[in-house]
Amino acid sequence: MDPLSNELNRRTFLKTSAHGFGALGLGSLLAKDDGMLIGTHHKPKAKRIIYMFQSGAPSQMDLFDPKPDLGERFSEDLPDSIRMGQRITGMTSGQKTLPVAPSIFKFAQHGQSGAWLSELLPHTAKVADDLCIIKSMHTEAINHDPAITFFQTGHQLAGRPSIGSWMSYGLGSSNKDLPTYVVLTSRGTGRPNDQPLYDRLWGSGFISTQHAGVKFRNTGDPVLYLSNPDGVDRPMRRDMLDDLAALNGERHQIVGDPEIEARIAQYEMAFRMQASVPELTDVKGESQEVLDLYGPEVKKPGSYAANCLLARRLAERDVRFIQLFHQGWDHHGGLPKALKGQCSDTDHPTAGLLTDLKQRGMLEDTLLVWGGEFGRTTYCQGKLTRENYGRDHHPKCFSMWMAGAGIKKGITIGKTDDYCYNILEDPIHVHDLNATILHLLGVDHERLTYRFQGRQFRLTDVHGKLIKQALS
Repeated sequence: MDPLSNELNRRTFLKTSAHGFGALGLGSLLAKDDGMLIGTHHKPKAKRIIYMFQSGAPSQMDLFDPKPDLGERFSEDLPDSIRMGQRITGMTSGQKTLPVAPSIFKFAQHGQSGAWLSELLPHTAKVADDLCIIKSMHTEAINHDPAITFFQTGHQLAGRPSIGSWMSYGLGSSNKDLPTYVVLTSRGTGRPNDQPLYDRLWGSGFISTQHAGVKFRNTGDPVLYLSNPDGVDRPMRRDMLDDLAALNGERHQIVGDPEIEARIAQYEMAFRMQASVPELTDVKGESQEVLDLYGPEVKKPGSYAANCLLARRLAERDVRFIQLFHQGWDHHGGLPKALKGQCSDTDHPTAGLLTDLKQRGMLEDTLLVWGGEFGRTTYCQGKLTRENYGRDHHPKCFSMWMAGAGIKKGITIGKTDDYCYNILEDPIHVHDLNATILHLLGVDHERLTYRFQGRQFRLTDVHGKLIKQALS
């Protein structure tokens, strides 16, 4: 057979037979529905997830993990006994010293749980008893791109499916008029020109492209080409799609390429979104009381606050995986001022989203996750003063939180050393977090697999264990 031929070949046959070998990952629990696989391994606690990814890496010791005794060690060099030869980035490896930079922000305990939170998070403090704060997260990557890619795909190199795509592939859609996986992005005031985001972070990798995340834009139509061009009305668009589907169907009969089916499904989803998305994004019907929950920027398109409100509206419509990316947390210098800006962007809307869901009875079946790709160092990058400092990347320990469906309320997991540099109790790996997210949505992370290039792939690779102490 001509290797360049598009005709049916062995690989296409194997991919299309019995829904493809990838479908065997969930076994007989799965059925075919509109080109998507649906099913669970056990009864889920969560119907949906809202994942608030803080891109750039928030400083754990300035927000969640206070180390008041470091005030007495200001500008002292980080002890070798604490660093233990651990690698550091090229941005600080050339410094003659690694001076300790205590946080300038005050901490207090909040709620019945007594959770420690920074003064920069006054609104989050009001919902402290709903949170499960993890202080002992750790990862393998030390630079942004591989670290974010690792969180999203379970691997530091690009090319694998994102976590939202895995959920779409494994569970399918709960709303045929909206995508299973929606992505919302915003830029922070802390550092508006911070680390970039890439569409591949919510891509489907080697899984069918119909499972990729759909990014809503911040200006104009939320989705490109949502509006018909001049001279084209909805009946005309329907006729065009019917003719196109017929042509694609004929081609699929010849070559059997599953991507043709995916393309047909995507065209149909786009047509349905022309009707569903304008209603979704129209917030005129929201009461002032609800708008106030999200803070003063809620009416500013593309703001984190506006995206949090939109996330709640997506959740109401049973979109399964909603992911917010907020840029601006990469504070190598000028951290105090920049961190205030980031918290001003995010604290009020984040707490408002949790409160709004709770008031509507939706927090019981919605999982919330908040955090970034790694933490920041206890030592200063660049010039250190009493009022100003910067922090480098730190993968060895950082903080995140979870709340909602299936999560214990008002607990803190993990403990770090006196320098907020190493984990002393309950280390939690990225694979553990992803395994737990899948578990709460009814999926066994070891059984959700996809066969590609001769091997079975999964989000957690050959790793991952449940964070049992976080599960209610």
